[in-house]
Amino acid sequence: MANVGANSSPAFKMIKFIVLFRQPEDVESFENVFQDFLALVERMPNILRRQVVHITGSPQGSPEFHRILEIYFESTDSQREALMSAVGQEAGAELRRLPDGSVQLLFADVYEEEGGSTEQPKTEAGGESASDEALSDTITTSSPD
Repeated sequence: MANVGANSSPAFKMIKFIVLFRQPEDVESFENVFQDFLALVERMPNILRRQVVHITGSPQGSPEFHRILEIYFESTDSQREALMSAVGQEAGAELRRLPDGSVQLLFADVYEEEGGSTEQPKTEAGGESASDEALSDTITTSSPD
């Protein structure tokens, strides 16, 4: 298993199937296909969890993607079994109802830490860290009278 962070316990690995949906020209038509697709995904075997992400914006302007579906599996074998199942194949066929170039499919390894955390700076007797105290001094001495 991978150790993701220096201050973390060993991570466990899952496999993720990611479906990226680009901005649709016809939102109503997209929603009909998406709901039919999602209903099929929910019947696929071996899924540990799924997440539907609705994109609400981007700090870089208009986002390229409208929605993301993330489907988690225990292993590559369980993912393959799900995607190759009859209902997995039916779900794939459902995506073909969308216009060409509307969907991007990705496979990913996911490492999740158990109890990992970022080490905090050591505090002095007053409860503030040395960097907090220095910042406070800088703000105080920089303030106009």
